[in-house]
Amino acid sequence: MNRTEETDKIQDRDFKYMLQDTGQIYLGARFSYEELLGEEMAAFKLKTVIMQYILKEVEASTTLESHFYYMTEDSFSYQTYRELKVKIKVSLPEEKRSLTGKVRTVYKDKVYTLKELAGLNLARKKQMGLIVREIAVSKLGLMTFTV
Repeated sequence: MNRTEETDKIQDRDFKYMLQDTGQIYLGARFSYEELLGEEMAAFKLKTVIMQYILKEVEASTTLESHFYYMTEDSFSYQTYRELKVKIKVSLPEEKRSLTGKVRTVYKDKVYTLKELAGLNLARKKQMGLIVREIAVSKLGLMTFTV
């Protein structure tokens, strides 16, 4: 494995995490659905929703990042995630100018609702340089979801 591949693998691992607080389950966007299903810390009901609803529309090897980036409002998975009251954290590039006039790119995080993100067309997402970083699933939404 060369140095670039090793760096990519480490960076990829940085965005594969699962955290919880009292109201949300936070999922790193680089998880594939297959990896999520194999994750022992994942809630059983979340795994069930993925198996019974999401995998009918996408491949198990699809990452959350890719799925949410290309998701549209007319897809079945959009309807499913809407019921789960999902929010998506994205990073957007922004140019900052230093006092010396030097321009550099910094990334600012922004949280979108599912409707806001899916409402953006693909060309607009590419133009903005949008990168999906994290998916926040509402525990209340998960609890009230009927499987």
